Amino acid sequence: MAEEKIFADGFVFKRQEQNTALIPLAPTESNHFVLGRLSVKTEDAVAWLKEHSNKDGWVSINIKKSKGGNFYCDLDTWEPDKSVVNTKKEPAVKDLPADDLPF
Repeated sequence: MAEEKIFADGFVFKRQEQNTALIPLAPTESNHFVLGRLSVKTEDAVAWLKEHSNKDGWVSINIKKSKGGNFYCDLDTWEPDKSVVNTKKEPAVKDLPADDLPF
């Protein structure tokens, strides 16, 4: 079963569509590199960030596209599986004498 989404209160993302004026830009800006605009309602966002920050003080937010085509922001709850142990072994490095270079 999928985890319930935790929407990011106070964050709104609006996509800048290619060659359109959906998001007005300052006259001096070129819009070819602008993907969109993230608007933040400070009071709501700060409270949400404080509630969902991890032990190191970080919050990861995903920007996703709904089935209906609208963008939304939600909490990234992914954490690495601590039970999986790295089984890769580092290759052994041979101790070669300094005068025995392979080139």
